[in-house]
Amino acid sequence: MESLWEKFKALSITRRVQPDEPTYLLDLSHQTVSGPGLVAVCCSNLSIRLHSEDSLSLLREYQGHSGAICGVCFAHTSPDLLFSGSADGTVRTWDVRCPGSEAAQVFRSDSSHHFCSFDVSCSDVVLCAGTEQVDEDDSFLVFWDARMAKEKGGVLGVYSESHSDDITQVRFHPRNADHLASGSTDGLVNVFDLSLGAEEEALLATCNCGSSASSVCWAGKDLNQLLCLSHDEGLHLWDLGQLDTDKPLTLFSAADARSLTPLSDEVALDYFVGGTWLEEAGCLLVLGGTNNGDIHLLECSEEGLCLLRSLQGGHSSTVRCFLWDPAGEALLTGGEDAQLLLWKPGAEEFTSGKRDTQKSASALKLKSRPHKKHGSKRDKKLEV
Repeated sequence: MESLWEKFKALSITRRVQPDEPTYLLDLSHQTVSGPGLVAVCCSNLSIRLHSEDSLSLLREYQGHSGAICGVCFAHTSPDLLFSGSADGTVRTWDVRCPGSEAAQVFRSDSSHHFCSFDVSCSDVVLCAGTEQVDEDDSFLVFWDARMAKEKGGVLGVYSESHSDDITQVRFHPRNADHLASGSTDGLVNVFDLSLGAEEEALLATCNCGSSASSVCWAGKDLNQLLCLSHDEGLHLWDLGQLDTDKPLTLFSAADARSLTPLSDEVALDYFVGGTWLEEAGCLLVLGGTNNGDIHLLECSEEGLCLLRSLQGGHSSTVRCFLWDPAGEALLTGGEDAQLLLWKPGAEEFTSGKRDTQKSASALKLKSRPHKKHGSKRDKKLEV
């Protein structure tokens, strides 16, 4: 952990990219297998941009979606495939070797489904997307075989009973292709073992975060912990390794965790961006920020939050996405100022200085939906 802390301590901006038109940068993904070194960025103007990981130069752009894009994810076993999900009711596969806006595959389900989350299993075999609320109490987890796509049909199955509101996050386990976690604005985080078949049998646990779940992250030495961040800045850490014991699942829980880590000069966090497990350091990294664009790297454990490093002088507005590249020892961040920043230890910025924030009327409408503080009407299998 000490060596990683030293790397964080030395982080500085080495590259900065900002498009000419204003747009929010909503999600990031980079290749985790050998490839040309690409970073995918999904934007509020419905485009997906591919950048060089080293220089951040724009290589190509895809514009096939007709609704808000809920995320991007490179395949785990192939450097050439990129997945994206959208409120237009599709999950698409892109061949990053090919320019243009024609997807290699398009996955659909019912015409009433509008996706607000998706993920692909570590084996790249199963795709899952979570829908917005349909009617009053229905929302769905839709599954496909990622190797097959059809204009109609082709769906492996649908889970319909576990959530009652927008499914804001689905996350496959990084090592077990059958394990899936889902979070929703109904305040529930569910964990499934897809190998068990039907939804009722597959549901291993239901954790209640008491609010609208915004992000979920697998963590811990054996990746059997779950971090949940809520839209009102709550933070919850559960140990799923305790499922078959009498011990409580909750390792740490705070309805509003922003004040738990005092920053320098008595500055407080305004929001959390998300979390990621750093395997090489055995550390759960949580990224927080302030509305002026400052970034704060925090370590999360059952003791709470500990400030590792604050990064200033980069963004000028809210940061919406980040990723840590362990191979390149680099941090990538994107936000509402339309900037994509690359941070490396001991680096000197290659490009010109920070630009002012760029915002558009359409981008301003892309705020997170106010959460609904109600529980599921079904019986909850487990609350912690």
